[in-house]
Amino acid sequence: MIVFIGPSGAGKSRLGKRVARVLGVPFGDTDRMIVAEHGPIPQIFLEHGEPHFRAIERETVRRALQGEGIVSLGGGAVLDPDTQTDLAAHRVVFLTISPEAVTRRLAGDTDRPLVRNGVRDWIALNEPRWAIYERLADATFDTSHRANDEMATEVAAWLTTT
Repeated sequence: MIVFIGPSGAGKSRLGKRVARVLGVPFGDTDRMIVAEHGPIPQIFLEHGEPHFRAIERETVRRALQGEGIVSLGGGAVLDPDTQTDLAAHRVVFLTISPEAVTRRLAGDTDRPLVRNGVRDWIALNEPRWAIYERLADATFDTSHRANDEMATEVAAWLTTT
């Protein structure tokens, strides 16, 4: 299993799908799995709060990591100590993005309840997570200014040579 981690807006799902296609392996996205089973994430936050969402997320991540291929985790999934422990058994790709680049990607996005107020929220949310992402990662790729196809080729090349 190959796991993509990083902040919201870094392109974990988009790039993960492309890398999976290049490698010919299955792709899964834990946020999409949660939505399919429990409904929209903003609604879960609104009706039940973040702790309830994190419990659902943890169980979804646990199940996803038992599969094969590539899986993209939600930005906050790495906060769970059990998830951190589980990731040690997998190859982990940390996707980074600059605040300037994420500003463009988050514009008008209402599906990210923790960054509704834009890049300031994004920075405040991700500053404490950054060290966790770095510690868990086997490789880091910046998605700020590169085409997805170019990035997918580079990540796939790294995965096939390690």
